[in-house]
Amino acid sequence: MKRVYALLCVLGLTVASLNVSAQNRYIDEVFGDSDIEVTSDVTYATNIDFLRSTRLSGASQAKIGLELVAIKTALATGGSIPATHYNLADTTSVIKVQDVKMDVYAPKMSMDNVTERPVIIYLHTGNFLPSPLNGSPVGTKVDSSAIVLCQGWAKRGYVAISADYRLGWNPLASGPTGEFERRGTLLNAVYRSIQDIKQCVMGLRLDAGGSNTYGIDADKIVLYGEGTGGYIALAYNTLDKYEEMNLTRFQNPLTQKSFIDTAVVGRIDGSGQGAALTLYGPPRASMDISAAVAAGGALADTSWLEAGDAPIIALQAIRDPFAPFGEGTVIVPTTQEDVVDVQGSNVYMVKVNALGLNDAFKDMGDDPYTKMARSRYGKEFDYIYPAPRDKITVSTNLEGLFPIDLAAGASVFQNQAGPWQWWDPNSPNAKFEVQPGVTTHMASLQSNPDMSPEKGRTWVDTIQGYVCPRLAVTMGYYTTAELSAQSISSLGGRVYPNPVSDVVNVEMPSNVVVNRYSVLDLQGREVAASNGLNGNTMRINVSDLAKGNYILKLDTDAGVSTQKIMVIH
Repeated sequence: MKRVYALLCVLGLTVASLNVSAQNRYIDEVFGDSDIEVTSDVTYATNIDFLRSTRLSGASQAKIGLELVAIKTALATGGSIPATHYNLADTTSVIKVQDVKMDVYAPKMSMDNVTERPVIIYLHTGNFLPSPLNGSPVGTKVDSSAIVLCQGWAKRGYVAISADYRLGWNPLASGPTGEFERRGTLLNAVYRSIQDIKQCVMGLRLDAGGSNTYGIDADKIVLYGEGTGGYIALAYNTLDKYEEMNLTRFQNPLTQKSFIDTAVVGRIDGSGQGAALTLYGPPRASMDISAAVAAGGALADTSWLEAGDAPIIALQAIRDPFAPFGEGTVIVPTTQEDVVDVQGSNVYMVKVNALGLNDAFKDMGDDPYTKMARSRYGKEFDYIYPAPRDKITVSTNLEGLFPIDLAAGASVFQNQAGPWQWWDPNSPNAKFEVQPGVTTHMASLQSNPDMSPEKGRTWVDTIQGYVCPRLAVTMGYYTTAELSAQSISSLGGRVYPNPVSDVVNVEMPSNVVVNRYSVLDLQGREVAASNGLNGNTMRINVSDLAKGNYILKLDTDAGVSTQKIMVIH
């Protein structure tokens, strides 16, 4: 473990040294801590709270029907949902509702000259139960890794959103039909979370078409899911037909019907027309996304993957005990009971690449993170089960997957799944006892034995180093060739003065001929250029450019080279 951790630190230093001379927006941090603002607990949707509607199953259909009519009438007429449905202690109502919230991280408008910024929506882990009832100190939109990831994206120029979604299922169901109840309630929890996040995406697009509160580009929205959130991001991207919910593994053997009843929970697009237990209306804007990123988690079935789905980027521990790296069964973390069979990144990423979904970045250069990921393709590793399942081979057609190789644990559930997670051991959630004398902190250390802020932040840096260049290419801000460009100084060139107010001078060695120069803003747009230079010195007038950071790009006989310049007036 110490060897792997040390190597990650070296990678971080290596990438830091490469980026001294050129900062690329959406890849490198171009804003500081004081440039970022956070807007917390913004309500983006309201719907039935299945976790806290504890009296719903015992209520009469007449009682449920009357309450639904009252709630939906209030929404349709622009009124407020009666307070009794928000008050968990109020026994006069059986249906409880939840305002689903998000935290928004973004560069301050006063500090950013870009008014249409791509969005990354972060989906937390947590086993569809609230922390610490999920047996863990983490599982909220304000987990340590969530905050640091979102801050990092905002510093790179994104608008980052950490979004809640509705929770609730029955992991403790037992008896002859316990497995079916666990599976059915979990599948419905996943389904409801997809509907919630679709409301989030739609709401952002509707707002962007009006006041554009957060200054976003509505055509560039990415989902990033960690653990449980990884399941959501992958399913959001691939589940789009009713028949996909009716595969044999998703059917109740007692009824031969899908566990997901759209007449009760609504359609996959979030529409609740004619459905009993949902408050969402028909879609009013596109819910498409630009990419899905899964840090852990798995895909229900590769048959969901189709041409036209958004690109997928994945990071997964090879020995993840809770979500299979290959094919396997999702288990309840607290009880280790089986729930449903799924397919991990070592399986679904093969089809992702076969379909060409990741073609945009398949030619990514050999930066340290890409090199590490590719070094594991096609290799055999010790696995978490006894022989004959004690070995696993990483597939080869996996562009976009970062397989994480961590030291094997002494038993299955002592293998790591989320090395990027960390928490305060003295927080109330960490001190909660899952059983007498065993806190969630103690239990979670089994699969993250050397948990620390330093380790977690190092892994966050690794995630950013691998994911951000691929997102920037996917959304068209850069090409893979541009990201492979060397710095001007590495070719022996000189750029001065920098910062510059009017004219920047560029001098290149006599053996390097510059054919073209261009100046790009931090959104990747070309704001100045000249062709046919056929020389190695030039004077570039930047006096007409707004003050701020830009990228100077040279197309030379020795290849493409870049350098950051700062325009001041």
